[in-house]
Amino acid sequence: MSFLSPASPKLPPWKILLVDDEPDIHDITKLTLSRFRLDGRSLSFVHAYSGAEAKQVLAREADIALVFLDVVMEKEDSGLEVARWMREDLNNQFSRIVLRTGQPGQAPEERVIVNYDINDYKEKTELDRTKLFTTTFAALRAYRDIMQVEEARLAQLNYREGLERVIAASAHIFQQRNLRDFASGLLQQVVALLRLETSMLLRLRGASAISGEQDYEVLARIGDEDGVILGPELLAQLDDAKSNKISRLHGDTYVGYFPNSSGKASLLVLKGVEEISAIDAQLLEVFCSGVAIAFDNILLTQEITDTQAELILRLGDVVESRSNEAGNHVRRMSEVCHLLARAAGLPDEETAVLRHAAPMHDIGKIATPDAVLLKPGKLDAAEWEIMKQHPAVGLSILDGSQRPILKAAAVIAHQHHEKYDGSGYPQGLAGHAIHLYARIVAVADVFDALMHKRCYKDAWPVSQVVAHLREVSGRHLDPVYVELLIANIDQALAINARFPD
Repeated sequence: MSFLSPASPKLPPWKILLVDDEPDIHDITKLTLSRFRLDGRSLSFVHAYSGAEAKQVLAREADIALVFLDVVMEKEDSGLEVARWMREDLNNQFSRIVLRTGQPGQAPEERVIVNYDINDYKEKTELDRTKLFTTTFAALRAYRDIMQVEEARLAQLNYREGLERVIAASAHIFQQRNLRDFASGLLQQVVALLRLETSMLLRLRGASAISGEQDYEVLARIGDEDGVILGPELLAQLDDAKSNKISRLHGDTYVGYFPNSSGKASLLVLKGVEEISAIDAQLLEVFCSGVAIAFDNILLTQEITDTQAELILRLGDVVESRSNEAGNHVRRMSEVCHLLARAAGLPDEETAVLRHAAPMHDIGKIATPDAVLLKPGKLDAAEWEIMKQHPAVGLSILDGSQRPILKAAAVIAHQHHEKYDGSGYPQGLAGHAIHLYARIVAVADVFDALMHKRCYKDAWPVSQVVAHLREVSGRHLDPVYVELLIANIDQALAINARFPD
């Protein structure tokens, strides 16, 4: 005997708004996604060919699930204006937005992505069939989950506070710029959301033949660490979640499994949980899957920044080795500059930029003739004039980039031989007319030169170095950074010990 339930009502297709001033983009997108299905539902497309037309459609159509939004249309920022209008004027917080542009260099500022809840940003050349499919799938799944939560909210108004906390928490954690801070912020918000005290956030390390703890990387912990140690029982629960790709409650321990496109799924461990209600599980899924794209983007940005920094260090090494400087000079310079910037209270973003840019300070010496650069004795007047050209050469090599690290490196290369009293070169700048990055680099450069042996001098004792720094303070060097270095001399000496000649 079989029991037949009444037929489920057929659900309408997911409604996609294509906003682009190029008709071919509309056609290609429709063709590529013609066989797309999510939960058995196909796609229907609505078209707009300008920012103004997009606003009319969005005001008229209340159930747009996803907007593919061109950045540059009638104006260079038409797409960004539509995104702002959707979130602020129309108060549409649910439709997902994927920005697209065919013009490299038109990427929106990070604050725009944060403020207007942009789900993804792609250059049109990136969106082959597979990436367009996965981008659409991720966005629609997020929209589906959010709408399910919203429907539950309407049925159970007492859960309104939970959803608002999810949105507020997402806005907070999206502002974190590195992986550890992001993970910590995420975990704090999940704990606040569910009113728990002990939890841990991990991710899979990726494919590995090693079993056990080595398969997992702990990103953040909150509460009693003894309660969430990676013992055999918890490892078995993590392995269960990883193998079966499901979330499960084990006694009072909830292990949540949240995949992302990086292949390194996130695992959330919550201790002291009596039960996870359906609405709480939905909130967790929306919250954790909603930040998966940000997780991946942070990882990618971190990889790009690390690669850029390593290339800069290696190029700095080439310049210093050509001029017979010590091999670790640029590394010590980088770390001491970072130390001084943090001691001065500069924002984390600026301290990171300075740390990566400092190794390029002498890049201009790459064009200095060997006869001048490697001369063991004192330079004559003509040779000194040639040597003094390297800051301008450094500027010419680095100038024109819009990348923050290279922009900072250009300023440092040009100004690091300026003196606080105006007697330096090449511009004769004085005081705060010299960029603070260059003033910090000058202090670190003098400190390192005095502390280490050169072909023309022996290393000086620390007491003599400190005395000399105080002697030239206010003349050659900025007194603020001289005093900061002296106040943190132990940390500076520890850097020297870490990177010896």
